[in-house]
Parts: sequence; structure tokens; C-alpha cells
Amino acid sequence: MSIPSTHYDVIIIGAGSLGTPTAYYLAEAGVKVLVLEAVPSVGQGSNKRAIGGIRATHSDPAKIHLGLRSIEIFSTFKEHFGDDIEWDRCGYTFVAHTEREEKILKELLVTQKSYGLENDWYNQSDLLKIVPDLNPRCLIGGTFSPNDGSASPLLSNHAYYTHAIERGAEFHFSEPVTSMCVENGKIKKVMTAKSEYYTDIVVNTAGAYAAQVGMLAGISLPVKPDSHEAAITEPVARFLGPMIVDIRPAVGSSNYYFYQHCTGQIVFCITPSPNAWGDDINETSSFLPMVSRRMIETMPRLKNIRVRRTWRGLYPMTPDGFPIIGWSPEISNFLLGVGLCGQGFMLGPAGGELLTRLVLNEHTIEDQETLNILSPSRQFVGQELLK
Repeated sequence: MSIPSTHYDVIIIGAGSLGTPTAYYLAEAGVKVLVLEAVPSVGQGSNKRAIGGIRATHSDPAKIHLGLRSIEIFSTFKEHFGDDIEWDRCGYTFVAHTEREEKILKELLVTQKSYGLENDWYNQSDLLKIVPDLNPRCLIGGTFSPNDGSASPLLSNHAYYTHAIERGAEFHFSEPVTSMCVENGKIKKVMTAKSEYYTDIVVNTAGAYAAQVGMLAGISLPVKPDSHEAAITEPVARFLGPMIVDIRPAVGSSNYYFYQHCTGQIVFCITPSPNAWGDDINETSSFLPMVSRRMIETMPRLKNIRVRRTWRGLYPMTPDGFPIIGWSPEISNFLLGVGLCGQGFMLGPAGGELLTRLVLNEHTIEDQETLNILSPSRQFVGQELLK
């Protein structure tokens, strides 16, 4: 019996921060891949709403591994692919104003250094040499990770899309998946309003809508969208080096962070507290007054810079704050790359390589540690400390 012309080795659902790099790496490996996306073009979901931070400074080995590899890819992107994605090795600084933050950051350094991170703790005077414009009042010190950085989510994702197309990947936009045919614990075909496609493997990289895609295959995924708000200012002369992250909880937010893009704008975001569950991406009137007070307190120099635009994006959250990467325990050919908790852009390139190795059954011993931590079958206990 001949294979139908609409057969693909792999179908990826979602052309965002993880789905698009995965399509590229699969196509580069010679896999016949189709990407199905509900929106009209690449990266038009959460990817374009990311603020561009890229770090390996995480609290667990899995995301440290992925972060280190993503930084390696982003930092050599122009050399390897020929595309300028506005990579900037600006570093990350986590500031401490109370004994709570100092304790958390110093304890995390033990794990971070054991996995090869070059960050360290700096007391107030030394940290002010790195970031002179920090307000010294109540500042104890902080950590600085010199190899972290930032890049453009839109430029990066579009570059991956272009190179995936060049290597034979197909992208169908404005074509949401409506159903799946599952037989004997395997997905046989994927249906849309326009067509149906047979496949050997389905990869769920649907971001904030990963749980809905899971339901089409009859499985429940613990992924819920959480709406986060961000903003960008007018461009000013470069004065700020690293991304500044303040993990102090306050009314309305559990932390906030900001950096100066290589083109001069200050970009900033908060983590809402309590969570803003749901898919509402309308801006709020409370965001700017709340975050601006916190930012000016941390860095008074920011007080006269004008804000140009605010927006909201969806973080696909899991109960423990860690991604879910691996094969579905219920559907044998359903590969999950979901619940990246707002870090899809920074983890996307390394995550795409990892998903590709899983498809090709070529994952490594180092991958296994990552896969164990991010397993779909885990108990979801504990919490990510540097969300």
C-alpha cells in the first residue's frame, strides 16, 4: 500500500520560539516536516511578545544545560547562519536588597557553578562597579553572569523560518489543527479545516495553547497561560550593561526585570502576583505605575525616560515552573515541547535540537539528565526559583 502524498515524517503544531527552530533542525537532518500554525505568519504568538533576554543563569541543571547551548547558538548565529539577530552579550545581574535574596542567590551559585556557569556574587561596592547607576540604598549586592545576553525574538525566529524553508520544511499558516485520529495509542493523522495529514510523529510546540492541542489527542497537559505585561521606552544613549532582575516580591508582582537593548531602548517586564490566568492580552492601567515605581527605586536615572509602548503576552506555565519535554506516556508518537513558562525564546534553539535528537533517537547521556528533570511523567513538586 502506497503512502499518501500528504504523509509527513513529522508534523509540528506551532511555529513559535520552539516549533520553528525544531522545524529547522529536523529539516536539516533530512526529515520531511510540516508545521501547522493557526496564526497568519511565523512567530506571531508569544514569540513577538518576548522581551529578548537569554540566560543560562537558572536554578536547575536542565535549564542550565539548555541555556548554555542556546547562548552558544545565539552568540554565533551571524557567523553560522549569516543573519544579524541583534545578539548582545550584556550579562544578567540579580540584585539583593534583603537577606532573603542574598541567601537564595548565594545558595544557587553552588549549583550554577557546578554546571559551568561563570557567574559570581559581588558585594555592594563591587556590584556598583559593574552597574554604577544602581541605587546603593538598601543594596546588599548581587550576582553577575557575564555570558548571558539578549537578541531579537522576531529576527531570530524569522531567520530559523527562512533557513527551515531552504532545507525543505513546509509551513502552513492560518491552518489550526481541529482534530487528530488516534488508534492503538498512536496518532495516525492530523486534521485541519483545509486538509488531513498522515504522519509518523506529532510534536506539540503550541505554547500557551499546548493544553488544547493535547486534548485533541485525548490527553491532559498541566499547562495554563499566564498573562505578563511588558513595555519599551524611547531610545537613549547606552548607559546600562546587564539585564537587572529584582526578585523581591511586592504588591502586584513577584519580581521584575529590565535591560537596555543594543539599539538604546529600555525594555522591562514584571511577573504578576497573583498570576493573571487566562488568554487576555489587553494592556492594563495598573502596570506602568506599579513597575515604574519599582524601577526608579532600583535605578533613579530611569525616571525621565519616556515609555513608548506597553503590551501583554502569555506565559505557558506548569505547576512547578519547569518545561515539559519528552514523549507523551499515553500517546507513543506524541512528542511534547510545552510549558516553557515564558522562556521559550531563550531555550528554543537548544530545545529544538533536543526534540530533533529525540525524533532521531540520538539523545545523549547529558540529554537524559535534562529529560528526567523535564519529563512529562514527573510529579511536578518543588518550584523553579528563578522564574
